[in-house]
Amino acid sequence: MTGRVYGYARVSSKDQNLDRQREALGGVDVLVEETVSGKNVADRERLRTLMAFAQVGDTIRVKSIDRLARDTRDLLRIVDEMAEKGVAVEFVDSPMLNVSTKEGRAMLTVFAAFAELEREAIRERQREGIALAKAAGKYRKAPKLTSEQVADARARAEAGVPKARIARDLGVSRQTLHTALRAGTDEAPVV
Repeated sequence: MTGRVYGYARVSSKDQNLDRQREALGGVDVLVEETVSGKNVADRERLRTLMAFAQVGDTIRVKSIDRLARDTRDLLRIVDEMAEKGVAVEFVDSPMLNVSTKEGRAMLTVFAAFAELEREAIRERQREGIALAKAAGKYRKAPKLTSEQVADARARAEAGVPKARIARDLGVSRQTLHTALRAGTDEAPVV
């Protein structure tokens, strides 16, 4: 008898959408969803609960490796922990990464390393771009919102206006808007 199939879907922020992952995971017995950064496994309470709950013969199905872990060490630690419990881990986007074989595990390690390398390269390019903009006198911090703008944004959000649209109308990033709405101060800090 085979065990249960658990789907795990994760996005980093509330303004991101889980629909693509839900569709890709398809007919799972239980779908576990989480809205939290993938940077730190310790912060992902639902993943930790799923890992503790899964039993021998169960399968954890994830759309892609970056939904499960953001760096190679975390990914391999999760996969190893599940393998020790007799729980399979499947990746919908990369079915050849069957970690029950030595070849699949090797490929998983390579894929995860490349994904981590790309994230580091993106951060490096961002730092270089900011340094060049600062040197040219073109870099400035994101605008802060006044208390009136925050109050208006809160009212619009409560009325059902998408936060992405509100941020666009105010000329700020979604993160700036979210930070301002959480803080609710006169001049919300920019993260």
